[in-house]
Amino acid sequence: MFKSVLVTGGAGYVGSLLTPQLLDLGYKVTVYDIMYFGEDFLPKTNPNLKVVRGDIRDVRKFSDALKGAEAVINLACISNDASFELDEKLSTSINLDAFEPMVIAAKQAGAKRFIYASSSSVYGVSEAPDVTEDHPLVPLTLYNKYKGLCEPRLFKHQSPGFVCVTIRPATLCGFAPRQRLDLSVNILTNHAINDAKITVFGGSQKRPNLHVQDMVDLYKLLLTLPDGKIAGQIFNAGFQNMSIMEIAQTVKRVVREVFPEKGEIPIVTTPTDDIRSYHVNSDKIQRALGFKPKHTVEDAVRDLCAAFKAGKLPNSMDDTFYFNVRRLKSLKAA
Repeated sequence: MFKSVLVTGGAGYVGSLLTPQLLDLGYKVTVYDIMYFGEDFLPKTNPNLKVVRGDIRDVRKFSDALKGAEAVINLACISNDASFELDEKLSTSINLDAFEPMVIAAKQAGAKRFIYASSSSVYGVSEAPDVTEDHPLVPLTLYNKYKGLCEPRLFKHQSPGFVCVTIRPATLCGFAPRQRLDLSVNILTNHAINDAKITVFGGSQKRPNLHVQDMVDLYKLLLTLPDGKIAGQIFNAGFQNMSIMEIAQTVKRVVREVFPEKGEIPIVTTPTDDIRSYHVNSDKIQRALGFKPKHTVEDAVRDLCAAFKAGKLPNSMDDTFYFNVRRLKSLKAA
């Protein structure tokens, strides 16, 4: 349907896996990213890839990069609730203030489709047995709040020639070229392998999880669907709702199997003030778009174990490459 795609944040965790797969499918891809985590892992020898080192707050540069792009997948943001340990002004300027000017620029440049990565964390804490897309948004942090506030700012610009869709992904997990080790499944796996113990903060909180490859598969699907299926729609995208303790037990079992030499791996619990807990229902996306994730949390743990075994994740406890907040603090990002 489309031949060319611009991916903001295309050198991030999801983007680093999505970009080469879009190229493999024959798309021309522009990655627009500030490159806080570098770009060496991008397939830069591919003639169909254009890499633009740019800040989404720079509307002129962003508009230039949009030339010829028929679709935009917007992944760029300061990601993670803990990111707001950072300067609040930085997060506000990137995650909220920059958003609508980006949408307007994309529409003016002639893009036909805008795919927005929101977050299922917009639901905050919910006792509801099944949190659907109609559930009220109860943000607990500025990150959740801004993700929710951007959704109507996008749909305001929806028109027959500019189709807008919002995805609220679950917490992602698994291996990607620009690896993150500050997400629940990935954190616990890293610690099990490299710290010989798993520390669980709280434990009873329920979180929805989604393998990063399923996330990538969904973005690829959203580029091919007819306008009428997705125009103006919001979709939850999750797979397994598990408590943090259930995730820890899965990690322990898999790591002990893959690394038997590590012996017993104790699970240590400690109190937390991160009480986000919600059980996300993703029936709508399966019903409306036929999208069903294929990869489990256990698959994600196995992928990470294989990456550690292959030496692909060196210095994983200390290198800021794997940790969004630590990297931004070390760069004094502003």
